[in-house]
Amino acid sequence: MLDSKTQKKTQGFTLLELMIVLAVTVILGAIAVPKMMATFNDIRLRYVATNLSALLQSARIQSVRRNTFFSIQPGAQAGGPIYYIDKPGTAYAAGDTMVSIDPSVAITQGPITAAPNAGAFIAGLNFAVDPAADPPSFSARGLPCIGTPGACPQVAGQGFVMFLSRAVGSGNTPWMAVVVNPSGHIQIWSSDSAGNWIQRD
Repeated sequence: MLDSKTQKKTQGFTLLELMIVLAVTVILGAIAVPKMMATFNDIRLRYVATNLSALLQSARIQSVRRNTFFSIQPGAQAGGPIYYIDKPGTAYAAGDTMVSIDPSVAITQGPITAAPNAGAFIAGLNFAVDPAADPPSFSARGLPCIGTPGACPQVAGQGFVMFLSRAVGSGNTPWMAVVVNPSGHIQIWSSDSAGNWIQRD
């Protein structure tokens, strides 16, 4: 039979031990949860940027294949906001190539000042950004142009920028940009917490 000292040691944890484990768990959680939330927000924003980039590439390819011009345009469906490929000024119709956009992601076309270091970023692109914030369009040669219902004139040395942001509870808004340069190449950029823009593709 066990004596009273041995029996007491095998009964479990003391209240002090449980409180220490709980305190360590709370501290680790307080450190890990904000980082996990930031990663989650970054993934959602990258998902939208990647989908927009793919849609732009698809519009460019369709323009060349069909020997005409197409643009990607914002729209809405019952499920929320979308971007779709069609002739400029044409409403979305079933069958148009489209992507759904996370409603928590704000997309702004053209040069803006709300993004961190937006002026320096745009200057660093080394081309003029469409100042009218027109929907990105591609000519029959796959080059960016300003789409209208009847034509798509090119402006030499001009491209498009679409800024994406997602407001988060911590106050730190992540930013990304999808860029179409004058030669029609599509790039994804992201801004770090210091406002430096980094090309992602």
